[in-house]
Amino acid sequence: MAVANTTKTSWRLQEIVAHSSNVVCLALGKNSGRLLATGGEDCRVNIWAVSKPNCIMSLTGHNNPVECVKFNNSEEQVVAGSQSGSLRVWDLEAAKILRTLMGHKANICSLDFHPFGEYLASGSMDTNIKLWDVRRKGCVFRYKGHTQAVRCLAFSPDGKWLASASDDSTIKLWDLTAGKMITEFTAHTGAINIIQFHPNEYLLASGSSDRTIKLWDLEKFKMIGSSEGEMGPVRCLAFNLDGCCLYSGAVDSLRVYGWEPDRCFDVVSVGWGKVADLAICNHQLIGVSHKLTNVSSYVVDLTRVKKSGSVIQGVIQDDQPLTEPSPKGSTLRRNYDRPLTTCSTQRVKQSSESDRRSPEGERRSPSSEDEKESSAEIRNPEDYKEIFQPKSAISRTPPKSEPFPAPLEDGESLLPSMSSITFVFPGLLNLPVASSTPVLRVEPTVVATAPRPIPVVTARPPTSNHPPPSVILSTRNEPIGLNVGDFLPPARNNRPSVLGDDEALAQIRKGHDTMCVMLTSRHKNLDTIRAVWGSGDVKTSLDSAVSMKDLSIVVDILNIVNLKPSLWKLDLCTSILPQIEELLQSKYESYVQTGCTSLKLILKRFWPLISDTLTAPPSVGVDITREERHQKCKACYKQLKNLSNVVKNKADQVGRHGSAFKELQLLMAPLDY
Repeated sequence: MAVANTTKTSWRLQEIVAHSSNVVCLALGKNSGRLLATGGEDCRVNIWAVSKPNCIMSLTGHNNPVECVKFNNSEEQVVAGSQSGSLRVWDLEAAKILRTLMGHKANICSLDFHPFGEYLASGSMDTNIKLWDVRRKGCVFRYKGHTQAVRCLAFSPDGKWLASASDDSTIKLWDLTAGKMITEFTAHTGAINIIQFHPNEYLLASGSSDRTIKLWDLEKFKMIGSSEGEMGPVRCLAFNLDGCCLYSGAVDSLRVYGWEPDRCFDVVSVGWGKVADLAICNHQLIGVSHKLTNVSSYVVDLTRVKKSGSVIQGVIQDDQPLTEPSPKGSTLRRNYDRPLTTCSTQRVKQSSESDRRSPEGERRSPSSEDEKESSAEIRNPEDYKEIFQPKSAISRTPPKSEPFPAPLEDGESLLPSMSSITFVFPGLLNLPVASSTPVLRVEPTVVATAPRPIPVVTARPPTSNHPPPSVILSTRNEPIGLNVGDFLPPARNNRPSVLGDDEALAQIRKGHDTMCVMLTSRHKNLDTIRAVWGSGDVKTSLDSAVSMKDLSIVVDILNIVNLKPSLWKLDLCTSILPQIEELLQSKYESYVQTGCTSLKLILKRFWPLISDTLTAPPSVGVDITREERHQKCKACYKQLKNLSNVVKNKADQVGRHGSAFKELQLLMAPLDY
């Protein structure tokens, strides 16, 4: 009999297929740590109980992909923002749409509920922040100041302030009562992905794509700490419930930080990839991530994680002993004053009635006939009643449950490992499947005497008649052009036949020689480009890549140049803009992504120069340099006008491409004036 492993610090809890198309966003319920909301390109919001494979409720109403979701503090409501800029709020207990809010002009990037009042904040790619009164169905205030997409919003624990973080590398702190900005923090050098208030003290933590975490004193409005140990962009932050330390989630890792002085207490390796959200419950940290249509959940046992004491060797070089966290009530920093009851009303600065009704203001919610289009489909009545309609409790959040059990000692988890699964297809012999298997479907079997359900894993039978995809994704579950069904000829007389080794190898080697020739040619071309690059002439290198008539070479070079915007010059723009037009219309997702990134850099760095040069009055006398610059700007403007038509045509697409093209459309709006 297997004995539970007591040395496991982190493990994967579950992987589920959450939507019929790609998952775009996730949110955990922070109060219970047991509720999960997912938003997808299928325009749905699905509600799950963490660790259970079946969807509790599916919420419909959006006509565009769902870009952002968020639970309120009591987990009675969930809000979802779409790619079109609309918001929908659902009442989970009543299983119905509560409000539809409209007013943003681009994708919703961030959401947060006020901790006490009936208010909701939303941030968008249109750079605006809006404060909504959920009861009155309207926007009560708009905060302006960011120059790029607002990626994260957070209300302070006392409900008096709102913090916003943006791709413009700044954090702004807003006073809700006065309706104005209090201060701005500008120490980050990259887009800021996450901000988090300390649960008790006047302290704010921020995590950025510049791979640093910074802590800000909200009494003195200055930075008091900065970590440098992250290996990649910081994606999630969570303070320990008592505020003694800060957890940081990045790609496949969790770090535990202290401050004053800055220390890294522990580093835990977790295989969650690009983690999207964190929650803490029962001395466990729950992390969730998504890839394509799948959502994975992971658990870290916080009782086995160091939260104080000596620092990790090699992370921060400092031999000074670390003092234990101060007891509650003895902190040097001021604590938040919370209302005595959650029913207290919060004074919030509101726009005048004329502003709210102005053409540039927000439209009120659609009529009740419009709201009837939204629905909440209960998929699992038993879980729905247990979580949202308990008979003997006032709270409508999931009941406090036991911690998730760790995997067994031999490494088995609730889901069998990929290498140990045998897939059974009707009419065929059992065949072990490699890592490029189809997406798994998890279905629980009910066993009355078992301590926990053991899932049965099945796979969708392969079909060999699929039409080729219109867009070849950069990440996918199975390789293009290779299907397990190719290795299994149809059975004759209802008897399964076995494919011989030689025939199987012949199938695998299809196209191998062609691929080798292509890769050899690409390697030779890249060697040529590298030799030119060594001279330090980026323009000549790009011109050489363009002359080779191979878009893959252009993409390789652009992926390098995009990492260092300072390499871009006006000469480069004239050469590369025609190539970008081809990239944006490519069937390869990676080509489109590279083209969008390059075009965004060009617009941000050179549009002011192009515009000023073309609108400037003629100079007196002969100025050859100015004439050359004018000709280049004129050529760039003409190419950008052509590209604007391509971008407009593709801005209505669904998914990641649509989001990128909508952002480009906003950046290219000045071209129409």
